[in-house]
Amino acid sequence: MDKKLVWYKVLNHSEELPEGRIMTVSAGHKQIALSKFEGKYCALDNSCPHQGGPLGEGSIENGILRCPWHGWDYHPCTGKAPGFDDGVDKYETKVENGDVYVGIHEQETHQTTVSDIMMETMVNWGVDTVFGMVGHSNLGVADAMRRLEERGKLRYFGIRHEGAAAFAASGYSKLSGKPAVCFGIAGPGATNMFTGMWDAKVDRAPLLAISGQVDTQVVGTGAFQEVDLVKAFQTVADYNFAVQQNSQHAELMTGALKHAIVKRDVSHLTFPDEVQIMPAGDEIADTPDGRITAFTISPPAETLQKAIELIKPAKRPVIIVGHGARNSMEEIIAMAESINSPVITTFKGKGLIPDNHPLGCGVLGRSGTPIASWFMNESDLLIVFGASFSNHTGITPKKPIIQIDFDPMALSKFHKIDVALWGEVGVTCKLLHENLEGKIETQDQRPEIASRWEIWKSEKKNRLKDNKGNGISSIAVFDAMNKIVPDNAVISVDVGNNTYSFGRYFECKNQSVLMSGYLGSIGFALPAAMGAWAAVKKSRPVWSLSGDGGLGQYLAEITTLVKYKMNIKHVLINNSELGKISKEQRSANLDVWQTSMHNPNFADYADNCGALGIRVEKHEELESAMMEIKNHDGPALLEIICDVNLI
Repeated sequence: MDKKLVWYKVLNHSEELPEGRIMTVSAGHKQIALSKFEGKYCALDNSCPHQGGPLGEGSIENGILRCPWHGWDYHPCTGKAPGFDDGVDKYETKVENGDVYVGIHEQETHQTTVSDIMMETMVNWGVDTVFGMVGHSNLGVADAMRRLEERGKLRYFGIRHEGAAAFAASGYSKLSGKPAVCFGIAGPGATNMFTGMWDAKVDRAPLLAISGQVDTQVVGTGAFQEVDLVKAFQTVADYNFAVQQNSQHAELMTGALKHAIVKRDVSHLTFPDEVQIMPAGDEIADTPDGRITAFTISPPAETLQKAIELIKPAKRPVIIVGHGARNSMEEIIAMAESINSPVITTFKGKGLIPDNHPLGCGVLGRSGTPIASWFMNESDLLIVFGASFSNHTGITPKKPIIQIDFDPMALSKFHKIDVALWGEVGVTCKLLHENLEGKIETQDQRPEIASRWEIWKSEKKNRLKDNKGNGISSIAVFDAMNKIVPDNAVISVDVGNNTYSFGRYFECKNQSVLMSGYLGSIGFALPAAMGAWAAVKKSRPVWSLSGDGGLGQYLAEITTLVKYKMNIKHVLINNSELGKISKEQRSANLDVWQTSMHNPNFADYADNCGALGIRVEKHEELESAMMEIKNHDGPALLEIICDVNLI
């Protein structure tokens, strides 16, 4: 049965195609080389059969259409190659009321592809968000994502740099605990994602990276943009495979998501170009049903009892919580209140307990407060939930320690621990609480906590007076943020002196804080805020904070905020210097060298992108400007000219 001919208007009568010229037009999904030759309109398939050269970008010379890529000749109306037996397809044309139409046979119904099966499996496992860039070697996968987005099963955010895509996916996962996807083409698109993949890996955030790849037949030949991506990512991706023609495609995606979720690690799948559009045959998408277990692991009874016996005689126990305890704070705070224990956080755990809670003592370590270090040093027992004992935090090994973690390899990682409890943090905490309630007599340290906070707040008031005439102090920025940032905001922070000051001066209420913890990658804040915005789905405000060095890394992503109406508020501490690096050079008794920055007017840049940009140079203008960006309906940037030495 002959297929129906469908006519597509490709040229309006108001447009003109001169005699002897050719152009590319679209007829449905078909690209057409439309020419005007000897007074009539002619239509050919736009793709040269040799290398796919776009014939519509060629030229007509002496009555012959020449391919722009390698000069092969075709007749502009018949599509035949003079002197050869090859050619390109021709299509019927007609002119009605001055408009030009091309007739294309009705397209066949879409046949399910390998990419369709794998992307459907991906969303079945709970992935609903992709950050990436569509390009020539990932088009088949992108088309499968498009179909899912049209059905409301997937959200796709096109970014300006694949590094931002990976950081956004990492930020999404750190906040939600669910994997998001970063997506790039073969070669440079994929390698650009490497840093963000490492950020997720070392901070134990589940993430899936998907990359395109050149055709299988040219892998290993040094083809254009050909990189052995499986080999390139073998250090960062715990699950790392190329999709092949004979792969079990749904099972391959199931494995990728299961590894990411269960191991809290990074998975990577790369799709050779020709495999992406292969028919899937009888394959069906997989689901997580029956493929994953609950994570509510209880600790061994004998180790639990040992911990209970160590806690019972304690008079001044202190609880320390890290990022790994973020989903169990209700149980931890209940236990702390029962045993009168101050609660300290690591920097990555900042905000897990409000600073205004009677037992909250702020952050411990280099980015912390003297309150936290005081209570650690005055304690007689440390109970550590979900923390990694990094040098940055400085948990002392000189006190008796009970460590609780879901990962047995994290227990006693750097030195001997008195009791190492392997179990899910919330479950283990609840068991400790149940066994200790009413059986322990500890000092009520709340009055002492309040006193130490008053001492620290008095010190901060004194520092607020500092003014050397070279810009606003960082403490003034965070004093304003303490008053204006919504209590339930998500705050994504960068690295550098701006972040150290945030840890020290910003007083968390019910905000959630995201950072590039172990990797400490500059540029994290803004793209991670994009991930957070996608994760909260407008249920919470999202703010980000960086220095001028960090924002400069992914400055173009402000256009992404505008494109997708991401209502993100960015606070920029601009001191025209990589201040932390200058400080480190001085500490090493070296000259300060190559740390100065030549910056644009960032507020004007934000305005040019379509966001709200405000620049503040005077302390007295700070709060009103911050309130203005808070109240603005849309993305906004507050650029604050700061003194690099007032941190």
